[in-house]
Amino acid sequence: MFDLDRWQEIMSALKKNKMRTFLTAFGVFWGIFMLIVMLGAGNGLRNGVTSDFGDFATNSVFMWTRNTTIPYKGLPRGRNYNFKMDDVAALKKEIPEIDILSPRTQGGGFQGGNNVIRGSKSGAFSIMGDYPEWNEIDPVIITSGRFLNNADLKEKRKVAVIGKKVQEILFEPGENAIGQYIQLQGIYFQVIGTFKPMNSGINFGGDKEQTIYMPLTTFQRVYNWGDVIGWFAFTSKDGVPASVVEEKASALLRRRHLVSPEDAQAIGSFNLEKQYNQMTGLFQGINGLIWIVGIGTLLAGVIGISNIMLVIVKERTKEIGIQRAIGASPFKIISQIITESVFLTTFAGYVGLVISVGLLELLNKMLLSGEASENTMFKNPGIDFNMAIIALAVLVISGAIAGWIPARKAVSIKPIDALRYE
Repeated sequence: MFDLDRWQEIMSALKKNKMRTFLTAFGVFWGIFMLIVMLGAGNGLRNGVTSDFGDFATNSVFMWTRNTTIPYKGLPRGRNYNFKMDDVAALKKEIPEIDILSPRTQGGGFQGGNNVIRGSKSGAFSIMGDYPEWNEIDPVIITSGRFLNNADLKEKRKVAVIGKKVQEILFEPGENAIGQYIQLQGIYFQVIGTFKPMNSGINFGGDKEQTIYMPLTTFQRVYNWGDVIGWFAFTSKDGVPASVVEEKASALLRRRHLVSPEDAQAIGSFNLEKQYNQMTGLFQGINGLIWIVGIGTLLAGVIGISNIMLVIVKERTKEIGIQRAIGASPFKIISQIITESVFLTTFAGYVGLVISVGLLELLNKMLLSGEASENTMFKNPGIDFNMAIIALAVLVISGAIAGWIPARKAVSIKPIDALRYE
């Protein structure tokens, strides 16, 4: 392997026809270059999409009521109904697979007009009545103060946690919002916390930066909602598919509110786990397709090297005959040709690998230094170390395969015939 004479022969053979060597190596270079760039671009797209989820609980389900479409037990079709507070206890008791349960009510600017006032400033924002558990399903970054807690819920405190844009609109830059009062639809609430979203790709009820959270019990009391709940959010326990919880919760709520089991339209639901798994499967498929296309391109270059090695073997037939005649073993001839093929393949592939990784790093720096939105669908393009090692292993194996056929052909010629070859 480290025979100096062998390496001198290899370099001499490659230098005899520089243009042929360059064009042959370029095929492998282009194959590995395209493979790495496509893999990096695929990772960038996946990172951009999945980053929108942030720390959102991907094993979550959301469920709300809709008008019935089938008459049931003497009740007419088109009936409107609501979830109630006693549904919370029933869900927790009868569905042990539920991990986190958070009922929610919603009001806000979508109802028309500026619904929040502070002094001379006002704005139309989404107002959410929540349990503290909501922050475990869709967590936010608390920039000052705190989030809602169980004491707020139990005592029906008139407190609010406001989003980033709410703070920017109602307060002066640098002004401390904690402890200040804002008027929500005619009722004063004390600000106990400010936040910014941890993710931007999933919004339930409007832009989270323009959202105000208050205890659900307070919302029901001050806005005369009674014990009505707008909708439920819940997650499944580890190892339990969210679809199991979704089916059991739907069946239980149908029974409790006299909704026909066949009425598919009466309860709306959104299974985030199902959507997330579909998206993950899509990117796995894309990644597999990239490997197929990239390796196919790489193999085209390797086949080119194999063909050129056949030509080189043919040109060196007499030289090989002399080596055999003076005692060179078939293994030595084979190893020399395979070494030459592996060297050419690995060198060209390594250059392609370095340039492609450098290009991805340059693109990543451009994205980070630019004023791109946090919502960009393309983030951190690149490949990990293991993928680079796999690519190099593919190159070495491909080079060995490319040299094997010419090497076998070389040793199949009898020395006497090789010496007579013109």
